[in-house]
Amino acid sequence: MQRQLATMKQSFFNQGYLDEQFVQLEELQDDSNPNFVEEVVASYYRESARFLVSIEQALDKNPLDYCKLDSFMHHFTSSTSSIGAKRVKAECTLFREYCRARNCEGCKRSFRQLKKEYSSLKNKLEAYFQYVRQVGPGEKACRPK
Repeated sequence: MQRQLATMKQSFFNQGYLDEQFVQLEELQDDSNPNFVEEVVASYYRESARFLVSIEQALDKNPLDYCKLDSFMHHFTSSTSSIGAKRVKAECTLFREYCRARNCEGCKRSFRQLKKEYSSLKNKLEAYFQYVRQVGPGEKACRPK
């Protein structure tokens, strides 16, 4: 089961969902706080949901306030980076480029893709943490291959 868990996690790196920051979070987890990574990720999803709502509401305004959108996305990008959500972060960067170019359609298209990546990663991590709870404590974090 440990091997399956490791394979599952490795697939997240291979598919570009996660980056080195996720491993760094795992390195902070220890016996005194065995659910640290799961708690950080859960907190990210709770907090980031508000940013997504704010961005969606700002995208519904006419004309768009690109400075406000960029500011919201800047904060969202920071929290996204903190958990190592590589694909989501890449879409955040693209969205911010569209803001700087004042490209309304690009922002909207990028935001739709961002929400897909965000949701996909959330589902993958929920399944992963559920499996972690079933398997129990394992070996320490290791660098992705």
